[in-house]
Amino acid sequence: MSLKKSSKEILLRSLFAFIGVAILGLGAATLRIGQVGLDPYTSSNIALGNLLGLSLGVYQLLMNGFLLVLLVVFGRKYIGTGTVINMVGAGFFIDFFTKMMNTYQIEPNSWFSQLLFLFIGVLIFTFGASFYMAASVGTAPYDAIAPVIVDYTKLDYRFVRVVQDVGFSLIAYFFQGPVGMGTFISAFLMGPFIKFWDQKISYPIIEGTLKTLGEV
Repeated sequence: MSLKKSSKEILLRSLFAFIGVAILGLGAATLRIGQVGLDPYTSSNIALGNLLGLSLGVYQLLMNGFLLVLLVVFGRKYIGTGTVINMVGAGFFIDFFTKMMNTYQIEPNSWFSQLLFLFIGVLIFTFGASFYMAASVGTAPYDAIAPVIVDYTKLDYRFVRVVQDVGFSLIAYFFQGPVGMGTFISAFLMGPFIKFWDQKISYPIIEGTLKTLGEV
């Protein structure tokens, strides 16, 4: 790949990032409808948004805006078109898909169906996260917190990320957010799932498509 991306390549990668964020939103909505707990960041945003009388989409956009300001100061290299797509789109996609599932009454009616919602939701959510990150056009504000801290402290990334996720999980728990098994899986086990999608689907599709189109 050339060191400097062309405008067409950035546009195509941004499109892939948009698709990834939409898939991520569908996965989070599946976990939300299944009432099995969402990822730590979304759970805390739902909790605090409810406290302030704001929808997830609106509150998460405000929170992402605050984190983006910190990124501009401390981690500008992590900002790209994918950052904006994620910070603006993720919460609204979750709200949209949640509303669609409620409209068509797609919901669990037993503990077994709840397990299915958990399994399917985690798979979709982690695939969406992998796909948007594999586009390589910037990191979501929340996902950039740990790398920025590592840059300044040289601490182990996995340690920082777990502490970060556990901290936001506790915020969600104390403010009565949707905390459950899905939150636990997201906080501790999401990495291996994302790595699997990276290797098997996300990078092969994105880089293969760009190579076919002569953009890499």
